[in-house]
Amino acid sequence: MAFSSDSVQVFLAVLDRGSFSAAARALGRVPSAVSMAVGHLEAELDVLLFERAGREPRPTAAARALEPQARLLAAQLQQLNAQALSLTQGLEERLTLAIAPELLAAPWSAPLAALAQDHPLLQVEVLAAPQADALDLLHTGRAQLALVFERPSMDGREGFQEVGTEALVAVMAPQHPVLAAARAAAVARGETAASARLREEHLTTTRQIVVAGRDLAHSDPRFVFARHCWRTDNHIAALGLIEAGLGWGWQPRALVQPRIEAGTLVEMPFENLSNGVELWVDLVWSKERPLGLGARRFVALMGESAAAGAPGTAAQKSGKKRL
Repeated sequence: MAFSSDSVQVFLAVLDRGSFSAAARALGRVPSAVSMAVGHLEAELDVLLFERAGREPRPTAAARALEPQARLLAAQLQQLNAQALSLTQGLEERLTLAIAPELLAAPWSAPLAALAQDHPLLQVEVLAAPQADALDLLHTGRAQLALVFERPSMDGREGFQEVGTEALVAVMAPQHPVLAAARAAAVARGETAASARLREEHLTTTRQIVVAGRDLAHSDPRFVFARHCWRTDNHIAALGLIEAGLGWGWQPRALVQPRIEAGTLVEMPFENLSNGVELWVDLVWSKERPLGLGARRFVALMGESAAAGAPGTAAQKSGKKRL
């Protein structure tokens, strides 16, 4: 086999340094060893790589043609060696991150991109799962990390890092019968339709669309208000049901803002309470399993992003209390 990791290194060193002696100094070898290695490579390939007529060797057209692949191979070998070293230092083969669907628009992708730069060969899996299911994936070992909202109570099995806040708002379709009736009543009182307001009882008497896990016993009681609920484990399905006028639901403001601006959703207007609640967003791991190098680095990157004051992060909400 003509090309090896060593011959590629020598070949590129001569190309980059412009002479056998300069390449030898860079590689920590004697010039004769570099010259001999290049000669052996040319003999194996049966191709002249460097013209030796002048004072310094000049790369031939064949050498320039081989250069791109040689550089690619050298980079891959460097990544492979770095990956092997990382594995000995505790890098996991795969990092699985489970994310609550409502948080898919949260700022987690930039830290993940930084992690990919640090460990380019690390396999990463991102799963979208309702919060209860995401935490189940965590505790069964299927996922190493979960990005979820703050939990109603602390679980001694979990460690976590606050990485921001997310505002949830109650939304419904503008054509929903409850809102249409409120607007008609406002007009009948001589007011404008835009002045129509709802009350808290509309939250309990109107069908609610709930994003929840597949286990019917798992629903966050803080956000199930209605006596009649439809459930889905997918936030896109929930938005479709809400936009179709089939119920109201809690959704992240960042996720629904484009739909509100487009007129397909409205924030439910209330006369006796404000619409919206801000929750902490946590990156959670299991204390029962040690975190690998990649997971620890991602936790640190998410914490740095929050400390830098990215939109919706803990740095901007430092005075907010957890529920």
